[in-house]
Amino acid sequence: MTKVVNPDLSDKRPEKSLTEPLKKTAGRNNQGRMTARNKGGGHKRLYRIVDFKRRTDGVQGEVTHLEYDPNRSANIALVQNSDGTKRYIVAPAGLKVGDKVMDGPTADIRVGNALPLQNIPVGTTIHNVELQPGRGAQLGRSAGTAITLQAKEGKFALILLPSRETRLVQLSCRATIGAVGNAEWENIVWGNAGRSRHRGITPHTRGKAMNPNDHPHGGGEGRASVGRRKSGPVSATGVKAIGFKTRKSKKPSDKMIVSKRKK
Repeated sequence: MTKVVNPDLSDKRPEKSLTEPLKKTAGRNNQGRMTARNKGGGHKRLYRIVDFKRRTDGVQGEVTHLEYDPNRSANIALVQNSDGTKRYIVAPAGLKVGDKVMDGPTADIRVGNALPLQNIPVGTTIHNVELQPGRGAQLGRSAGTAITLQAKEGKFALILLPSRETRLVQLSCRATIGAVGNAEWENIVWGNAGRSRHRGITPHTRGKAMNPNDHPHGGGEGRASVGRRKSGPVSATGVKAIGFKTRKSKKPSDKMIVSKRKK
């Protein structure tokens, strides 16, 4: 069992004005049907309202706390703005208490600042990248993630994602300078079942250990190999597990992908 120890994180309770209740769904959709298996229980959480849009142009903020967020792998930073407001942002690597952050086209190229891609030099490491202007960051939000701005041409910027996929994004979309912090998160060894239950992950039963009415892999006399079945390995709902592409064949965003992560 291992865990990440970060002495820079604050042990104070989260900012009350920036939290809201988080209802548990246990893997079920709005109709009550289970759409994600092996979820349920776990510790009660408060959702931290994180500013992914970064649209407070010209207002300088100071980092007052670095905090743990149970809802994501990255840590978050509490920023006190010069106009008196507070907000949470995803904490990039190298950001410390007392550092200044700013949004907008006039912001400096400094870790934690958010700018439109057209104002960021080529070759810069970025995170929290928007896919549509004003919608908020959708790419590069998890711990240790780093995206590279490779080129600019016309109305678009070419970015390299950690999956080695390259895609086009509008130059008016915003991104934050630097890589996401807490990169050690991927090295955590959870160690026992109790820590998984604490995170809301319930035990996973093998399909071949079930009955035929519970799983396509179930049943048979003795031990049956999954790979030798007529259908091949599938999920509990019958979706093929090997060689089957789950991405839509005619997805509108395909035209923005220059090279896919899988050659």
